[in-house]
Amino acid sequence: MKATTGLLLLAAIALAGCYAGDGTSLSPNPGGGGGVLQSNFQSIQDTVFTPLCTVCHIGASAPVGLRLDGANSFGLLVGISSAQAPPLLRVNPGNPDDSYLIQKLEGTAQTGQPMPIGTPALPQADIDVIRQWILDGALPTMSPPSGEPIRVTLLSPLPGSTLHALPASIIAMFDRELEATSVDATTFTLERSGGDGTFGDGNEVMVTAAAITVTMANPMTAIFDLTGVASLDDSYRVRIAGSGGATIRDLDASALDGEFNGFFPSGDGTQGGDFEGFFTVAALAPTIESIQANVFSTTCSSGCHTGPTGGTLPRGMDLSNTDASFNSLVLVPSIQTPAIMRVIPGDPDASYLVQKIEGRAGFGQIMPPPASGAPLDQALIDIIRQWIANGANR
Repeated sequence: MKATTGLLLLAAIALAGCYAGDGTSLSPNPGGGGGVLQSNFQSIQDTVFTPLCTVCHIGASAPVGLRLDGANSFGLLVGISSAQAPPLLRVNPGNPDDSYLIQKLEGTAQTGQPMPIGTPALPQADIDVIRQWILDGALPTMSPPSGEPIRVTLLSPLPGSTLHALPASIIAMFDRELEATSVDATTFTLERSGGDGTFGDGNEVMVTAAAITVTMANPMTAIFDLTGVASLDDSYRVRIAGSGGATIRDLDASALDGEFNGFFPSGDGTQGGDFEGFFTVAALAPTIESIQANVFSTTCSSGCHTGPTGGTLPRGMDLSNTDASFNSLVLVPSIQTPAIMRVIPGDPDASYLVQKIEGRAGFGQIMPPPASGAPLDQALIDIIRQWIANGANR
């Protein structure tokens, strides 16, 4: 009887996921990284975010703008509103239950799919370690540099990126805590070019923020809130002031070292210099040209649907340019399900392309495949649907 009780106890411990109760998981390498997962940010980055999440959440095309590589993840998580469920914070320091990150990991979020996509869910023991980090205040592990001016370490949207619409906010992260009173409409600005794509010719239009804040939850991050601001196709310039009468400062009154040459962190090692980052907004349109530029060229023809046209997938469905995509899709039978056309003009529901990108085809897996990244945003799918509904014209 005692032996049986001991075996049951061991089994219970195993099923519980081996959570040590002291802020660590006893499961080694939970996310494929090195070491045992511990309740500090660096450990979570190394063992969860980097090996699991950056399969999708990296670069300018990261889903909902959430980049989870080591340089960006803290600034885009802690104290930042969720793009899918505002005003819920992605990470709410001290409150894991009200942190969208935890809801996505545990599959309790009201929107979207559980994370990570395309791989088994994180063990609850590992989620509990992340919970503990949040409960302890969601602190960074980096130490502020000494003897150097404050610098910009992150801007979202990523400079040089093209977006389908204005984001909910512009987020700038710095390498130390900000003097919150130095962050305002004179030191953190956004303007659009006025339609000509150039700046400095006098027709620029300043964009007024709903609010400009430095949150207590993350005092190294400044947020330019764009709630209620109309999204207009144009080129945009973000300016963070390090020169002139009003500048961004740290708690020691050190002014921003802002010169930006395309690499983070900004600066040349001395105080002064404005940080400038540029991005473009170009709305999606229900045309084959827009779909080619925003979906097929960026997602489908990179290593897969490359052509030449033929009877073998994926290469044989050539999506490498507008003409090839049109000729490969419209009124062309599916190789996987020949009775169904890839695109039937006027009927998106019956088009195999739509069935595949929505994950409801009777054959094969959703496209793009989970191993290659996140599913298409619903906004992209809706544009493809509209193009087909309008007649799938060239």
